[in-house]
Amino acid sequence: MIHVVKQGESLFTIARRYGTNTATLASVNELPDPDVLVVGQALYIPGTPDPKRREIETNAYVEWYSANPPASLMEEIRKRGPYLTYMMPFAYEVKRDGSLVRFDWGEVGEAAARQGVATAIVLVNLEEGGFSVELAEALFNSEAAQDRLIREVVALAKEKGAEDVHVDFEYLGKENREKYTAFLRKLKEGIAPHGLTLSVALPPKTSAEQPGMWYEGHDYAAIGKIADFVVVMTYEWGYSGGPPMAVSPIGPVRDVLEFAVSVIPPEKVHMGQNLYGYDWTLPFKPGNPPARTLSPQAAIALARERNAAIQYDEKAQAPFFHYWKDGKEHVVWFEDARSIKAKFELLKELDLRGISYWHLAFPFPQNWRILSEMFHVKKL
Repeated sequence: MIHVVKQGESLFTIARRYGTNTATLASVNELPDPDVLVVGQALYIPGTPDPKRREIETNAYVEWYSANPPASLMEEIRKRGPYLTYMMPFAYEVKRDGSLVRFDWGEVGEAAARQGVATAIVLVNLEEGGFSVELAEALFNSEAAQDRLIREVVALAKEKGAEDVHVDFEYLGKENREKYTAFLRKLKEGIAPHGLTLSVALPPKTSAEQPGMWYEGHDYAAIGKIADFVVVMTYEWGYSGGPPMAVSPIGPVRDVLEFAVSVIPPEKVHMGQNLYGYDWTLPFKPGNPPARTLSPQAAIALARERNAAIQYDEKAQAPFFHYWKDGKEHVVWFEDARSIKAKFELLKELDLRGISYWHLAFPFPQNWRILSEMFHVKKL
């Protein structure tokens, strides 16, 4: 159950209303200061899990920007491991000759193994900080490079104890569509005898021939036949360099997933879900400094600090609030218990395989509580 805080309410009065106590509500919502609530804040009221809830897979990408995973990320991994099927350390950059740029997982692999979470080798066509079509083309046009990549991936998966190979190649363009499909087919044939599955990240398309560099290189139907499962990146409508809006508004998310399941079996489809929001400075103008990324927990803390009431957009199914700082207006769009429950209901309606989160460094405790109340999480 979800309760939206009204003016004059306290955690004590809310707890009494639902027959629980303040300690329980503070704990399950991970409230840093139970004495201060925000008008419009959504609180999760723990209930009895649905006895008929079905089993799904869950995945969380794990990304960090330092030599080793920071302590805060490792704490989040330890907390959320029970709710995860997969954890995907992001990422191995593929070089033009098929070799891989190595990176140190730190304690991530061991932490995942202790909690029965499968890991994946994530492959990306990143070069000099951006997705490179030239790199991808060099790989697609060289059998020797592809053979080397398969050898290195299989060896690395054995070294790390990984169970899946996940490919996130982006901005390939229409001219590489068939070559990318052929590459994935060869990769699958190369790794399958070693007991490895193949998963593929897909941009959020609503039609087979959707124009744009990000979309045209991905043939949903063909990739769906090859991959064991796909992750549809249903987020970033609101993004750091664009105009303020919900990161994953429910309408566009539905449109993408309905197209996906029309050409890919739903039992192969993971919904993509953001674990973050953005703080934009207004008025928005193209070329402005990018919006600041923040977790749902940080968004609520900011609303509390700035004495801002949280509102909810029923069409987008997403919370937001405005505040002023240093003479400038800001707007924050983020996720809360209401917005994530709406996504879970869509997942159930479309009978999808599961959900994949980007990415685990952003605390969102309500997500995991509602997830476990609505679904069983599959462990491999």
